[in-house]
This record gives sequence, C-alpha cells and structure tokens, in this order.
Amino acid sequence: MSEERTRAAYNSGKSLRILVVEDHSDTLEALSRLLNHFGHNISTADDARSALDMINSKEFDVVLCDIALPDGSGYDVVAEAKRKRAFKAVALSAFAARSDIERGKKAGFDFHLAKPVDFHELRSVLGQIAA
Repeated sequence: MSEERTRAAYNSGKSLRILVVEDHSDTLEALSRLLNHFGHNISTADDARSALDMINSKEFDVVLCDIALPDGSGYDVVAEAKRKRAFKAVALSAFAARSDIERGKKAGFDFHLAKPVDFHELRSVLGQIAA
C-alpha cells in the first residue's frame, strides 16, 4: 500500500477495537495511551490467560500481542484465539529474525513488529487494517 493510501486510510477516522497484550507495564501504558490518542478503543491484558479471557468475552478488530508473556507465549494466545474468532493479529517482539516472523505467521499473526515498537510503523499497520 502506498504511503499516501496508508495515510488516507488512517485519517479516515475509523476507530479500531484493539486489545494490547504486554507484560511490561510501562510499554503497556505507553501503547495504550498512544493508541487511545489515535482514536482507537483500547483494552489491555498483561498475560496470556487474561488476554484469552478478554478475547473470549469481547470483539476485537486487532490484537497487538507481545510474544514473551509470563504465563505463556503470544504464539499460543493468537493460535488458540483465532480458532474461535476472526481478528487481525500483530506480533510485538524483540525477536524479528525471518524464523521468528515465520513462526508468527504459522501461529496466525498477520503482522510482526520488532521492539522497541516504531510508532510510525505501527500507525501504518493499523491504517492498512482499517482500510
């Protein structure tokens, strides 16, 4: 998608329902505030179990999910959740080698963003999803 089309899609004002799954509290708060500022409806979870509980009880357009969680992995969260619901999944990981990205795709992730998260890249991904 061209930069212009991505910007147009993002600026269309479409608010996404986003679940942010991140065990690092400062990162969780920063992502939540930024996404809320962008106009999205944000829910949060800080571990795999609460993420699955949220996904099972609420509809989301997007799940932004850390891979390394204290009680499991983001791979498992997304693989299990996508068996029950349809949503776009974005991996957030310090590991961004080709093998990590492929493992994410197999688990059901649609996008893979390396940590620390580049907010322009995140905004672009969300613009593509909103389009």
